[in-house]
Amino acid sequence: MSKELTSSTTLHNGVKMPWLGLGVWKSREGGEVEKAVESALKLGYRSIDTARIYENESGVSRGIEASGVARKDIFLTTKVWNTDLGYEETLRAFEDSKKRLQTDYLDLYLIHWPVENKFVDAWKALEKLYETGEVRAIGVCNFHIHHLKTLENHANLAPMVNQVEFHPYLTQTELRAYCEQHQIQFEAWSPLMQGNFLKDETILSIADKYQRTPAQILLRWDLQHNVVTIPKSVREDRIKENTQIFDFELTQADIDILDQLNRDQRFGADPDNFNF
Repeated sequence: MSKELTSSTTLHNGVKMPWLGLGVWKSREGGEVEKAVESALKLGYRSIDTARIYENESGVSRGIEASGVARKDIFLTTKVWNTDLGYEETLRAFEDSKKRLQTDYLDLYLIHWPVENKFVDAWKALEKLYETGEVRAIGVCNFHIHHLKTLENHANLAPMVNQVEFHPYLTQTELRAYCEQHQIQFEAWSPLMQGNFLKDETILSIADKYQRTPAQILLRWDLQHNVVTIPKSVREDRIKENTQIFDFELTQADIDILDQLNRDQRFGADPDNFNF
């Protein structure tokens, strides 16, 4: 794996996606999200991940503009929310997101959650957007293997990305293997366990061994598992700290130790049992 912030993976359709991006979940619309996006892009990030439900797409757009980085050099992701799933509904939601983001196209458009009896129609809308060139890549979030298999039975295109909760307490081994087998890029949300790593002595001791922060250890662990990662922060020092993961490597022994922390524990909702 390349050792620089601009390094990327290649999706199964040939599109390049950066290994590291800025997530903006819970970043407030207005100055907070604008400053986070501007700071990240000025520090060298080239991937920004938002969603309609975050209600900060307009702020992301203003942050991009303030950064001075050309749109063509940014990998921009947003997601269609559960209430907008369906063929026509998803196409309308896409247009609305595009307006808020002030862009002619998206690099990646994702179905946010696998709402039963709705995600297949939404996927057909994503395929149309892909065919017309308005989206460079399409994918899903929070899909278990059985959701992916359902999609496979109805889809013309396999998802290029599956963005799911992933960290040492939730290693998703079977799902990762399935995605790898089907050339679906695995991407981590909540890679920093919503801060809960600070209570874990194993993670803290490995960080001490490498003279790195615990967050840097977790993000490096993602990369060495070939997982795209999008840590969120609104603090410039943390946004910078999260980039400093390309100049060291964890040993296989330490990766194995982190893997063994798995307890199938979620800090977010279970894709088989959510009510939103």
